[in-house]
Amino acid sequence: MTRALLSLGSNLGDREGHLRGAVDGLGDAVVLVSGVYETPPWGDPDQPDYLNAVLLAVDPAAGPREWLAAAQRLEDEAGRVRDPARRFGPRTLDVDVIAVWNDDGEPVTSDDPDLTLPHPRAHLRAFVLRPWIDIQPYAQLPGRGWVNDLLRADEVADDLAALRPRVDVHLDS
Repeated sequence: MTRALLSLGSNLGDREGHLRGAVDGLGDAVVLVSGVYETPPWGDPDQPDYLNAVLLAVDPAAGPREWLAAAQRLEDEAGRVRDPARRFGPRTLDVDVIAVWNDDGEPVTSDDPDLTLPHPRAHLRAFVLRPWIDIQPYAQLPGRGWVNDLLRADEVADDLAALRPRVDVHLDS
């Protein structure tokens, strides 16, 4: 059995519907879903704001590759179009595998260019860290430390200040 933390983001079309579709698409594997936050775009500012959330999922048969395949399947189902010229461009749905833990609760690491674990930029992304605190107040990002400490880092401060909780949007069933 593995656990995975997945980050969800959408800034095109029915943003809420795309996030809800991702949660529903993982079915019974979903254990916890964070609140939703509206955030300015990261990396490429010339695009609409995002709705972001994270979820914790468990699947006895899934390894890191299966979590990646599930993330890509959800993106495809939401009609995501990849534009190689805009790495951080707009999208109907973006699902990132942030971290994976094995049966013993140990973090899985990977240097594979298709799936680096833990996610190499998660510690810089308030839109990942802040929702994570919603579902795991004492979370640790493997190799980086306590999520609460990461949220206080100077590199995250401006992005954290720009997050807007969307208490009107609920993704859990």
